[in-house]
Amino acid sequence: MVADRGLFAPLFAGSAIAAVFSDHAHLQGMLDFEAALARAEAKTGVIPQAAVAAIVAECRAEAYDQAALAEAAARAGNTAIPLIKALTARVAEKDGEAARYVHWGATSQDAMDTGLVLQLRQAVTLIEADLARLSAALAGLAMNHRQTPMVGRTWLQHALPTTFGLKAAGWLDAVERHRTRLMELKPRLLVLQFGGAAGTLAALDDRGLQVATALAEDLNLGLPAMPWHGARDRVVELATMLALLTGSLGKMARDIALLMQTDVGEAFEPAGEGRGGSSTMPHKRNPVTAAVVLSAATRVPHLAGSLLSGMVQEHERGLGGWHAEWQVLPELVQLAAGALTQMTGTIEGLEVDAARMRANLDITDGLIMAEAVTMALGAKIGRMAAHQRVEAASKQAAAEKRHLRDVLAEDAVVTQHLGAETLAQLFDPLGYTGVAPMLVDRVLAARRQ
Repeated sequence: MVADRGLFAPLFAGSAIAAVFSDHAHLQGMLDFEAALARAEAKTGVIPQAAVAAIVAECRAEAYDQAALAEAAARAGNTAIPLIKALTARVAEKDGEAARYVHWGATSQDAMDTGLVLQLRQAVTLIEADLARLSAALAGLAMNHRQTPMVGRTWLQHALPTTFGLKAAGWLDAVERHRTRLMELKPRLLVLQFGGAAGTLAALDDRGLQVATALAEDLNLGLPAMPWHGARDRVVELATMLALLTGSLGKMARDIALLMQTDVGEAFEPAGEGRGGSSTMPHKRNPVTAAVVLSAATRVPHLAGSLLSGMVQEHERGLGGWHAEWQVLPELVQLAAGALTQMTGTIEGLEVDAARMRANLDITDGLIMAEAVTMALGAKIGRMAAHQRVEAASKQAAAEKRHLRDVLAEDAVVTQHLGAETLAQLFDPLGYTGVAPMLVDRVLAARRQ
């Protein structure tokens, strides 16, 4: 029912989210549904109040043999059928009369889907907490490095100066959108599944909606307009939101890995004993978090695709599409949550080398400021003429391994229109970061709101 929880679990998921999707948690989710169902049906007069205690007392996952249930599920087709059978037997040992009312009027998918929703509620709580931490850490980076100049890179090449604060603000802006998405989808996701065999609650006569209302209240879940056995958009919406989140985390991971390259050396994942080392090269400092997050960003889209494909279900309850969710959705949530946890810790401890960022702006001998000169000169002689003149000077500077400023200073047209002092000012990277500080402020202000 879940992704691997062995040697790789701490690397790709983490203990907190893995516990949410353990076999124990899967069983407990269904048993929580069964206990709440008994209470709700007694409250509405469907079953005797005297039956409730005996049923609730046996709704403890640790009381059941997981291996035996797994074997039985292979024959029954799902895990709810053997669990309900075992629950009924345990209740019967204590109270034969109460055993008659176990799972009264429900179907196995009601127990499994509602149990899943209860697990997802726990998962969402963990994800929200990490998103809040990540948001705070990114806001701190953006604020602290609001005017820390660095190379802006396009197509992996030096483009123009930017600021590290703006890069962090870009990461933050995406995270805030994901926080909004998660907040918006929760009311749609965290709802009861209760429809009986074919979604009509016919087994409960005219009291189906009364029981459903009481059951939703007991579990503190929303009550949807109707059962959603064959309509899987609720859980798939969460999956696609987490796929989007993982993609954004992957973008951050890619950026950090590139910044960590020996030849760049502008930012580093936190150092620590045994972290990022090599089995053979003592000097290595590998981007461990980036590797884990990029792995998740590679796997999650395909898992989300499986869930999207599974939405095409047959009539009132689907064949195969629903079953495909059982392992895929927990794996996807664990991968996304694990990547988020890893990235949150990394951003909180990210080491930023502002001096190296500044030094890297100079390694092209002023070529990164070519556009700044072009725009200033273009205001005097026209953009195209200025572009052609600066482009020629840039090629000469590169060929002769000279600073672009020195080459331009030999151009009479340039010195006539710009002058030595203006030309020197144009080669200050921090003077050509445009509205980067204001953009950082806008992102931070939006976050505060």
